[in-house]
Amino acid sequence: MTTEQAPEPYEHVDEDWQTALAVVAHPDDMEYGGASAVARWTAQGKKVVYVMVTSGEAGIDSLAPEECGPLREAEQIASARVVGVDTVEFLGHRDGVVEYGLPLRRDIARAVRRHRPDVVITSNFRETYGGVFLNQADHIAVGRATLDAVRDAGNRWVFRELLDEGHEPWNGVRQIWAAASPESRHAVDTTDTFDLGVASLEEHKAYLAGLGGQMAEPREFLEGFGRGAGSRLGTRFAVPFEVFPLG
Repeated sequence: MTTEQAPEPYEHVDEDWQTALAVVAHPDDMEYGGASAVARWTAQGKKVVYVMVTSGEAGIDSLAPEECGPLREAEQIASARVVGVDTVEFLGHRDGVVEYGLPLRRDIARAVRRHRPDVVITSNFRETYGGVFLNQADHIAVGRATLDAVRDAGNRWVFRELLDEGHEPWNGVRQIWAAASPESRHAVDTTDTFDLGVASLEEHKAYLAGLGGQMAEPREFLEGFGRGAGSRLGTRFAVPFEVFPLG
């Protein structure tokens, strides 16, 4: 008879910082788990800025990208406001066909230099979410590019055109966090801000209406996600992160 070994408990993330930059592929990526953590941090007086690499224009089958993109941008701005985020930027890369490469690294490095964060947050860039649940190509490309772009942002001789634009190097990023990674070893307690995370996801009304399935039920989906992480942190709800220290 075989017995399964219980997963190791999560450690608490370091919350001794003031400014974070979240870089993800699509509108809704932060809301599927991360927004409740953002609500906790903004309530502490921290500043969080969102950067969306695409406008999610390929995300609703019944809407052409030209109509879908502006709608999803508006939903993301409303969603961010629920958790205390006032600045949401869209880089304009094409949804569904984001490519890892120099243009993407340059655009993210520019955002890091402009906002000068202590912490950079991105989404899971591993091939799966654990087991056989495959990740999306856009998530993988954006997460990996973010890891590299943070270092690019600190090197004045990489993307020298950014200097011509007036963006001086920034070496102040202390950690990069990848949310919902299967390699997570840390997490943040979101018990007190869980409902705000649900409300934030609910702002993606058009997207959820076109999605269907379990992921179209914000509270049900986030409860399953949050409880699983919370059980390993010793809290009711939590958001897990894979942490990459810098410096």
